[in-house]
Amino acid sequence: SPPSDDICYATQNRQAAVKAIAADCEVVIVVGSGNSSNSVRLVEVAVEAGANTSYRVDGAHELQEVWFENATTIGLTSGASVPEILVQDVIRWLAERGYVDVEEVTTTVEKLVFALPPELRRDMKAQAN
Repeated sequence: SPPSDDICYATQNRQAAVKAIAADCEVVIVVGSGNSSNSVRLVEVAVEAGANTSYRVDGAHELQEVWFENATTIGLTSGASVPEILVQDVIRWLAERGYVDVEEVTTTVEKLVFALPPELRRDMKAQAN
C-alpha cells in the first residue's frame, strides 16, 4: 500500500518531477482542475523551482499562444487523476505550433497496485461465472 504521509505518493512524485525540470523551462503547463489542490500546487512548485512562469489548464482548449512567445523549452505535467488523453491533447496542441521535440523525464516509476474492494471482486467473479 502507498505511504501514509501528508500528501499521496502520486502527488509527491509529480512535485519531484516538476522540481527536476522547472529550471530548464521557460513555461511549465499543468493539466488539472482548478479545484485540485495538487494541480494548483504544481504551478507554485514549478515557479519556486525555477520556471519563468507556469499555468494550470483544464485542457488544451485553455492554452494561449501568447504564453509561449520566445519560449524554447516547455514543461508539461498533470495532476494525479488527470486522464492521459488531456495531456496528449496538450502535446498535440504544442506540436501544431512547432514544439515537436518531446523528451519524457522519469523521476519515479509508480509500481503500486491497488487491490479492488472485496465487493467489486465478488461482483466481477459472479459476472464471469
